[in-house]
Amino acid sequence: MVTEALKRLYYKYTGQEAEDITELPSSGSNRRYFRLNGIKNLIGVSGTSPEENAAFLYMADHFSKKGLPVPQVYCWSDDKSYYLQEDLGDTLLFNAIEKGRKSCVFDECERTLLRKTITLLPSIQFAGTDGFDFSYCYPQPEFNRRSILWDLNYFKYCFLKATGMEFQEDRLEDDFQKMSDVLLHNTSDTFMYRDFQSRNVMIKDGEPWFIDFQGGRKGPVYYDVASFLWQAKARYPEDLRKELLNDYMQALRKYTPVDENYFLSQLRHFVLFRTLQVLGAYGFRGYFEKKPHFIQSVPFAIENLRQLLREDYPEYPYLSSVLRELTELKQFSDDRQKRMLEVKIVSFAYKKGIPNDPTGNGGGFVFDCRAINNPGKYERYNHFTGLDEPVISFLENDGEITDFLQHVYTMVDASVKRYLDRGFTNLMVCFGCTGGQHRSVYSAQHLAEHLSSKYGVKVHLVHREQNIEQIFDATL
Repeated sequence: MVTEALKRLYYKYTGQEAEDITELPSSGSNRRYFRLNGIKNLIGVSGTSPEENAAFLYMADHFSKKGLPVPQVYCWSDDKSYYLQEDLGDTLLFNAIEKGRKSCVFDECERTLLRKTITLLPSIQFAGTDGFDFSYCYPQPEFNRRSILWDLNYFKYCFLKATGMEFQEDRLEDDFQKMSDVLLHNTSDTFMYRDFQSRNVMIKDGEPWFIDFQGGRKGPVYYDVASFLWQAKARYPEDLRKELLNDYMQALRKYTPVDENYFLSQLRHFVLFRTLQVLGAYGFRGYFEKKPHFIQSVPFAIENLRQLLREDYPEYPYLSSVLRELTELKQFSDDRQKRMLEVKIVSFAYKKGIPNDPTGNGGGFVFDCRAINNPGKYERYNHFTGLDEPVISFLENDGEITDFLQHVYTMVDASVKRYLDRGFTNLMVCFGCTGGQHRSVYSAQHLAEHLSSKYGVKVHLVHREQNIEQIFDATL
């Protein structure tokens, strides 16, 4: 029994019985983790692969001797199926940046943790290889054509085929070979962590510590940068990603010269490759092993893929066409549609009440147009609305409504940008005037056209008192 084996190991190391043993949440692997409390709190690990365990034990010892922030391993069983390591606490970097991940607005504390982490990466990649014996790496000692094709076929069989999509396998394999050539264009003796992402970094006393590096091997530095900065559920906004990438390249210069343009051109191929590898893992762990965390992560990885494909990959024409078709499959486009922002804009008469918000979110902006010069004071405009040329000319020649709308655009634009970043699906904007006929109608119509043109979001426009509705479809 696992717990009994770990308790025996604890007694062997400390000379005392463990007071308590608690299993910790599982990760994506088959390893199981336990916290043993007693004279010394330790983490007990049970792994089903002796070779993988041996790789971790060797790496942890080597990196620790190099002064790198990794957990110290204290003892292990004779067959290396069980071992006890340092307890770094419970805070994963992934959880420490939770507010930023959910809002896409990362505060200074979260940014500092991310900067500390990314600038530590070159130390394990370069300093960690000094005297490192890559023969301990499992299942491969280096990043090579065989390991690349393993991962690409992992994507093909565990994700792409699971969608039911039709494709020409021989043409896809041709592009897989081309990708292998690009990824192997440069070789280096650096350590490739392979799964360097915020779930594999612990935060202890405000500092990052590396964990779960047992899959590492000799390989190029680009892979780890792609893994970290394009982690599907981390949802780093583009400005933060660029900032962290600059921080990494600056730290990298301590070990090797950096041609920034070449680095970025090569990195984008690793980002695509890593995204496919991740989708393969999500397919296997989610669709086949039925683990919900991985199924929930699929839409984020698909969205990453959509963003990558905005810029062409001429090296892999058939693969690119397959991936574009993949992102538009109904099961993924429907999910995207559900998460897409819809702005509802309503013109109304104050004397009939402010419109209700049918989404249950309690409403949004309500702009009062009654201070603007009112065409309704003049009988000749009584049979027109803010959609008709005579009223439009009156309002625009007067000029007050133009200044008013510029202020409206500034405020609403800021919310639309933030809502898009945060994945919100509904925003409501209402314009009221005395009769809901002229000024409010003009304002609502112009804001709808402005948002549709500038952001491509879906806009549902309602002129309530005229019983007119118009839909501006999303163009994202």
